Amino acid sequence: MELRHRYDLDVLLNCMNMARSSFYYYSKKTRLTDKYADTKALIQSIYHKHKGRLGYRRITLLVRKKGIVINYKTVLRLMQFLGLKSIIRVKKYKSYKGEQGKIAPNVLNRAFKANQPNQKWATDITEFNVAGRKLYLSPVIDLFNQEIISYELSERADFKCVMTMLEKALKKADRQTPLLLHSDQGWHYQMKQYRHVLEKSGVTQSMSRKGNCLDNAIIENFFGILKSELFYLNKYQSIDDLKKEIKQYINYYNNERIKLNLNGMSPIQYRAHHSKIYY
Repeated sequence: MELRHRYDLDVLLNCMNMARSSFYYYSKKTRLTDKYADTKALIQSIYHKHKGRLGYRRITLLVRKKGIVINYKTVLRLMQFLGLKSIIRVKKYKSYKGEQGKIAPNVLNRAFKANQPNQKWATDITEFNVAGRKLYLSPVIDLFNQEIISYELSERADFKCVMTMLEKALKKADRQTPLLLHSDQGWHYQMKQYRHVLEKSGVTQSMSRKGNCLDNAIIENFFGILKSELFYLNKYQSIDDLKKEIKQYINYYNNERIKLNLNGMSPIQYRAHHSKIYY
């Protein structure tokens, strides 16, 4: 029977003009991919849930959280087999060393790590353009877990926007912990009222050197992520549509978007994990 089977196989391969070694190679490859059928379905689900924003490393972490033991290379290979590839390519910032500001020194001095929440914050403003109209986003980010503490959206880059954002953020601050708030040398952050509120709240003001965005790299990185994963991928018909999408994205960013440098957790998950350990 075995000889008969081998004879039939040889006849079939001859008709297909395929070598026996090639037949066994592709048979083995087919069995291998079928072995990962459930994993492939999970990878597709994760990929589409996050709208193609995740690469193979973060997808691997999420697959592992489902109890599946798998390495990065296997996930990368399965994603290639499925035709899945991260659509995001975040641009890197380039800058030069600038002069020290006169309003406040660069106290942060690129020491971006924080040991606990509400110890080091950073803020800045970024601009969006939709059909000739502008929208400004003014957020505060916690350097401990890169969580957006508060933010304000405005169609004008006015001082009210920054102060509203600051007041909302300070309500969430732990008054028992010394807090530093870093910014660039924008005119908003040089205003007496802004500086007075920080001083009254016991917050140390820090400012980047002139013309050096790398001194405020964490929030610049957030702006790059936001624009790469949201703004550049869509065509918005109105400012209101963009406002709605930004609000949804920041909620997603804080609660669901995992980070490799946060041990595969989202900012809020990381903060909750830290609270369980230390409190």
